[in-house]
Amino acid sequence: MQNTILLCLLCVAVTSLQAQKKINSPEIGVVQNIENDSLLHAFGYRCLVESTARILSPINVSDSQFKAHLQTIKKSHVPLLACNLFIPANLKVVGPCIDESAILKYVEIVFQRAQTAGLKMIVWGSGGSRGVPEGFDHARAMEQFISIAREIVMMAAKYDIVLALESLDHTECNFITTTKEALEVVKVINHKNLRLCVDIYHMLKEGESPDIISETKKYLVYCEIAEKEGRTPPGVHGDDFRPYFTELKKVGYKGKIVLECRWGDVASQGAMAYEELRKQIDDVYKN
Repeated sequence: MQNTILLCLLCVAVTSLQAQKKINSPEIGVVQNIENDSLLHAFGYRCLVESTARILSPINVSDSQFKAHLQTIKKSHVPLLACNLFIPANLKVVGPCIDESAILKYVEIVFQRAQTAGLKMIVWGSGGSRGVPEGFDHARAMEQFISIAREIVMMAAKYDIVLALESLDHTECNFITTTKEALEVVKVINHKNLRLCVDIYHMLKEGESPDIISETKKYLVYCEIAEKEGRTPPGVHGDDFRPYFTELKKVGYKGKIVLECRWGDVASQGAMAYEELRKQIDDVYKN
């Protein structure tokens, strides 16, 4: 009898350990206008990423407009996870004409508003802002970027915002064009409020191997995706993302996988894109 009890207890312990080790399949989100949230929720999307320019920017959004956005965010069926398009092109963070005070004034208001809206993350791509002017030394640009990034990240920490640094392929920007380069910047700055975005679309455009994801474990907080040709939604050209998902699973990534693509019509393509992406993610994570 005693042996039977001990065996049962052992089985319970093993089952518990197996459950703890289980990695949940990531939820799927989408970069879209928040006004489409009801439609997107019906398709299965479980988070939204909006544009900083549309929701938070003091350049484009008045205080009264921001208050209206807060009501929209509060009523949304799909939670607002983050904002992207962080810093506008006219606020250069590299090159011969940097206005640091203007940059810091702008980002502080963005962070204040993000905190008020309940956001915890902003995606930092901003190719126009960080693009290196023709003829300007790239090594010097990197020094400038790291210097201003340190200031911005310290301010982000004040408002409990994590910045997810995104690599942008060479067709969109000439600076920090690979996940490897973005990861190195994050490591150099070494602050908990600057982490990494893995964008599988940009990796595909640069021919970057999924293997680099194995080095991102401590730093990865966010992932975006689209098909390589035309930045189309999953299912249009049939891109196979499973090798990237396999690496994400290996590093224990449990965050969202967010579609940032060029829609022909989100109303007609949204469900198909979700189902195709859900299938590929589950093929990897549930095996």
